[in-house]
Amino acid sequence: MSRSKKARNRPKEVLEAVPVTGAGANGKALARVEGMVVFITGAVPGDVADLRVDVKKKNFMEATATRIVAPSPDRVTPFCPHFGLCGGCKWQDLGYGKQLEYKRQQVIDNLERLGGLSLPAVPPTLGSPHTTHFRNKLEFTFSCHRWLTGHEVRNENKFLDRNALGFHIPQRFDRVLDLSECHLQPEPSESIRAFLRRYADEQKLSFYDIREHQGFLRTVTIRTTTTGESMVVLAFGHEDVAKREALLAALNEAVPGITSLQWVINEKKNDTIWDLDTHVFSGRDHVIEELPDGPGGVPLKFRIGPKTFFQTNPEQTKAMYALTREWAGLTGQERVYDLYCGAGSITLYVAGMAKEVIGAEIVPEAVQDAEVNARLNGITNVRFESGDLRHLLDASFAERHGRPDVVITDPPRAGMHEDVVQRLRELAPQRIVYVSCNPATQARDLALLQDMYRITHVQPVDMFPHTYHIENIVRLERIA
Repeated sequence: MSRSKKARNRPKEVLEAVPVTGAGANGKALARVEGMVVFITGAVPGDVADLRVDVKKKNFMEATATRIVAPSPDRVTPFCPHFGLCGGCKWQDLGYGKQLEYKRQQVIDNLERLGGLSLPAVPPTLGSPHTTHFRNKLEFTFSCHRWLTGHEVRNENKFLDRNALGFHIPQRFDRVLDLSECHLQPEPSESIRAFLRRYADEQKLSFYDIREHQGFLRTVTIRTTTTGESMVVLAFGHEDVAKREALLAALNEAVPGITSLQWVINEKKNDTIWDLDTHVFSGRDHVIEELPDGPGGVPLKFRIGPKTFFQTNPEQTKAMYALTREWAGLTGQERVYDLYCGAGSITLYVAGMAKEVIGAEIVPEAVQDAEVNARLNGITNVRFESGDLRHLLDASFAERHGRPDVVITDPPRAGMHEDVVQRLRELAPQRIVYVSCNPATQARDLALLQDMYRITHVQPVDMFPHTYHIENIVRLERIA
């Protein structure tokens, strides 16, 4: 037997009755055993648990809680039957108030320890008004490789139905958890998913084989809006006109009121549809979302297509954008740059209080959406440019548009490229409002600005309840 096989078959070390003392990265809990940090799956801070050691290194261990000896006072009963298998909502067993506390501490630890930054007092995390059914977009996967639970495997049942419609199991691209319910998105999301699962079974439609790249039903994306509209985009692995049209017509009849029902044929080896043509079966090619407090107090309208990015938690988006606009300190005389502007949601939200706003974004389709949204709202003091900000934000950009008084930046999880940060130093706006979905990369970027700017405000914002993810807004003032 090889050494690696022997290692796999060797009984794993068990640590008994370990006090769990804190929360770590990626939603794992923390403990210390004989001076070593232990990252724990399946426990919450305050638990006392038996731990199975999965990985042991020189300075740390990774472990799984196999038994809760004494539950934490902050432990709560998960509300979803798929908790522990589904890759989302990993903090369902931790009280929401404690989730907000640990998210705030995550922000502080990243900015102070990683970035070496001096912070003002950091207020409590701004909690989400809704902790279930808060998302406006979900993508479900059809798969002929259903994930089998431990109970099913132990009972050695013969599984005639291996189809699934749900989410990928973490770290298993080829396995999908078949959902009986999901608490992330409001109706008609559940009705749509349940109907598609039932109809596919009844009509014996083939579910996609992720390994072999074959099968008819591939993915379904569902969007909902606070205005009561909904969009469904069904992706098929190959064309079959009769089966496709029958399914779409049946869905329209079973779930009336779908605003936009679309389809796409995806024969690629990945699920993305950004480079594919979508087709309207019924209704419009878009839905409309609104944000309050636009210019003149009139709600802003946003046209959202099948490929449009829009913030996922609409109620928290309103709060986050309101704070961003407030911290920009606008009087109506400022020129604002909105970097990584996407479909122009922040650009248009602040336009009514600025002299002009210039949005910059790498994705051309997003800029097209932004220009459509500007026309939809009758906003004329905005301009947009598309390109990689590393190169777009050069000296000629400022010559075309003028130097900014205020910069708002909302980059992706990777943060801003160092060249973009350097360009901000050269532009030297009076204020910068940095909206981030990753406090670690935000801390890295802010560290490069700390000799020129001081942080005056910090506000963690919870966009994703029951997960370890956290948004954070920071306001910087140029040091005179």
